[in-house]
Amino acid sequence: MTRARSPELPLRDGVGASAVALPQTGPWGLMLDFLDQRMPAVTRQVWLARMQNASVFGEQGQVLLPEARFQGGGRIFYYRELAAESAIPFTERIVFQDDRLLVADKPHFLPVTPGGRYVRETLLTRLKQRTGLQHLSPAHRIDRETAGLVMFTVQPQDRGAYQNLFRDRLVTKVYQAIAPFRPELQLPLTRRSRMQESAAAFMQSIEVAGEVNAETRVELLERLSGNANLARYALHPSTGQRHQLRVHMNALGLPIVGDSIYPELLPYAKDEAAADFSRPLQLLAKELRFMDPLSGQPRHFESKLRLTAGV
Repeated sequence: MTRARSPELPLRDGVGASAVALPQTGPWGLMLDFLDQRMPAVTRQVWLARMQNASVFGEQGQVLLPEARFQGGGRIFYYRELAAESAIPFTERIVFQDDRLLVADKPHFLPVTPGGRYVRETLLTRLKQRTGLQHLSPAHRIDRETAGLVMFTVQPQDRGAYQNLFRDRLVTKVYQAIAPFRPELQLPLTRRSRMQESAAAFMQSIEVAGEVNAETRVELLERLSGNANLARYALHPSTGQRHQLRVHMNALGLPIVGDSIYPELLPYAKDEAAADFSRPLQLLAKELRFMDPLSGQPRHFESKLRLTAGV
């Protein structure tokens, strides 16, 4: 059986409506009774207010009022009330946009997608609100602390083709980082190791013995004129393990400037609200290159941002 398409409900503050599947039968007389029983984390009074404020909808996009009768099957849709969020005082920039892709420069500290304490203050929500593109979806992710390029698909039918590029390692990614200068280190070099999440240290990934699953080529770009003890590096990952670049640079004795996790887990790293905006991680997703899976044409995007610590 083919499920009916979702109604084209508008975004509210850049956030789309959530969906709830309805059982075929049940003891509920009203839709309000169903919501009250099945989603007890939200009180009946809140559900009542949402229905009175035209924030709950049926399968066809019709407003469901408090007296709406329960009808099994299908789905209903609703808008959540979003909690107040601390503003992240940095602005994203759209680098490229066509009818298939949108590529944006993400600032430091801004999460890519909603989660935890942030919904509005995320790159995805900001871009949806800015462009009105309801089906915008990230083709890949970068860390909240990392700045630079993030690619989104515009249409749902294109999503899999572009996400698979990253899954299958068909995208050439180039990062830049600012880290200590070590004259004794022979560069360029390639760091290969096995990485896994640490069971002992919160948030950290570690290198362990075993089959290699992480590989990064490290290249020296320049010593910084404003600080001879620092240098700019190009990082070429051929794999995508969690915190791979940060772990590999730290293992080489080149911890990235502003890193709150490696080599030492700093207290504010565990609390997004306590982030030190004056000390961003000096890591930038600089370039993306790939053959477009739909057009067959080469694609190349480059960040407009530049790391400046120590310059």
